[in-house]
Amino acid sequence: MNRIVLPDAEATTRLGRVIAPLLEAGDSVLLYGPLGMGKSTLARGLIRALTTPDEDVPSPTFTLVQFYESEPPVAHFDLYRLTQPEEAWEIGLDEALDDGCAIVEWPERLGEDPTRFLRADRLVIVIAEDNAGRVATISGAGRWERLIDHVHS
Repeated sequence: MNRIVLPDAEATTRLGRVIAPLLEAGDSVLLYGPLGMGKSTLARGLIRALTTPDEDVPSPTFTLVQFYESEPPVAHFDLYRLTQPEEAWEIGLDEALDDGCAIVEWPERLGEDPTRFLRADRLVIVIAEDNAGRVATISGAGRWERLIDHVHS
């Protein structure tokens, strides 16, 4: 488990850029934390590192998911508005992992066992307040257990 201090939005964006080249099809990046902690900022940095630096990356709060053409393809999910875990299938979470990777904000909406919706390779990032900034606690499952040392700000 890594603990990374994120003093500002740029550090959060940079963390996303560090993760991007490590992603492979089937990977999930799970972003936990209260509203306003920087989950979307981290996702935006990651997606822009996979696409282009000026890619339009709106928060998928109302659309629930945004898909991006990249290598690997990436889908950005915001599950905040899900009322039942099974709705994850309806919005294509499993299909996104067939060909690409998924960034998932609010993965706790997947219920007690989010692994039934995800593959073995998962990077888990919990963002919390830390004095004037934020701190990210990072852990991994599957191949991310050995990649965790490559994740830094």
